[in-house]
Amino acid sequence: MLLGLREDQWFDRKSARISPRDLAEDLVGFANAEGGTVVVGLFGGEVEGVDGLQRSASEWLQLVAAFMEPPIKSRPELLECRSGSGRPAHLLVIEVEPSDSVHATSKDEVYLRVGDQNRKLNFRQRQELLYDKGQANYETTEVSSAALTDLDQQLLKAYAAALGHPDPERLLIARGLRVGRRGRLTTAALLLFARNPQRWYPEACVRVLRYRGSERGSGSRQQLVVDERIAGPIPLQLQAGRLAILKHMPTRRALGQDGRFADLGIVPEPVWLEGLVNAVIHRSYSMHGDHVRVELFDDRVEISSPGRFPGLSDPSYPLAVTRFARNPRIARVCSELNFGQELGEGIRRMVEEMRLAGLSDPSYRQTAGNVQLTLSANPVDVALEARLPPGARDLLRLVREAGRAGTGELVEASGVSRPVVLRQLRHLERARMISWVGHSRNDPRAYWTLALSRPGERRRAGSASPPSTSRLPGA
Repeated sequence: MLLGLREDQWFDRKSARISPRDLAEDLVGFANAEGGTVVVGLFGGEVEGVDGLQRSASEWLQLVAAFMEPPIKSRPELLECRSGSGRPAHLLVIEVEPSDSVHATSKDEVYLRVGDQNRKLNFRQRQELLYDKGQANYETTEVSSAALTDLDQQLLKAYAAALGHPDPERLLIARGLRVGRRGRLTTAALLLFARNPQRWYPEACVRVLRYRGSERGSGSRQQLVVDERIAGPIPLQLQAGRLAILKHMPTRRALGQDGRFADLGIVPEPVWLEGLVNAVIHRSYSMHGDHVRVELFDDRVEISSPGRFPGLSDPSYPLAVTRFARNPRIARVCSELNFGQELGEGIRRMVEEMRLAGLSDPSYRQTAGNVQLTLSANPVDVALEARLPPGARDLLRLVREAGRAGTGELVEASGVSRPVVLRQLRHLERARMISWVGHSRNDPRAYWTLALSRPGERRRAGSASPPSTSRLPGA
């Protein structure tokens, strides 16, 4: 069984001839990422075992521990099996726990498990991992070129008044925004209260983009109609950002809270506002090349922020995300200004608001450089979706997040075999929840999309009926 498993983010095989130093690199990579399992004693598709080295499980780890700092948390054991020749043998199985610390080898090299390999991090990547793990916070960096005169005194006084504090400058010290014997301002202080924080952090801004239709387009077909950049300190950014989104948000005719029909935003304001606040407060400010983007389409809102989910959070399950503030000082000040509650229930509130509005749950997608929140305006049949098998629900979520996706893309993204994915797609199509769009059964550009988001575009007029399971498009 272990020989047949595919090596991936959580599993790796190693020969018994691996040196303790090299094994330490693998264990460090797993601990710095999401944890996983390393099996020693498998090589070339055969069981070689570790018996010839005559070491206990604890002795293996003692040897490896000398080549890493700090030690990782793991559970080693010797697993009985049979070698390729049929003789009794043992494998060393090491379960590595994910860590909230950054681990390095004895050569002071940091590795991170990405996919089926360990990647050696450069200095910048290592710093970002430190910030994400919470060992070091970019927001606490002292800025020697800044002075109290650079702060917006009116905004600072308003903050002190909100807390009933008599001295704004002392409040800065109490909140860790002014540190050291010289009382230097920190990055967080400038982002929160500087008159022009973009002097030090040019990309610390919010960009609101409105597109015509449901696609961005490119070149001469670009659908961008509004591009508004919002700068200034974070509290003013959030205020101005809210107004800009309200101004450009597409609307729908729906029943309002007063019992009358009115033109309402396609996504409830509490939801996208929570998304905006989270993006601004929890973004990675150490990544200087990008900004927070709010993209408005006719059928959805997308909010993206620089940096990955901090700590050990898994964006695939938003309701299970553990509270972790990458910028705890910024989060606290914004909470005290009533922009956020610092209780970690924001995502749960977003889900509840979307469900009350009859809309799809918020979905997150994480790339190497950012986190994207998608808020779909397409209504869902909750009862019908609840009756779908789990695999089909997962595929529906993937289609909803991507907008459109080929069969091959869905196979790759889901990690499920192609025949199973094809069966689930047919189930969703029969339920009229997704549609296949293509010119012929062999169209390489064919894709799946939500049935409600492309009315009238299911198939080209006059084309054959949807392909059967045996001849679904492989695009």
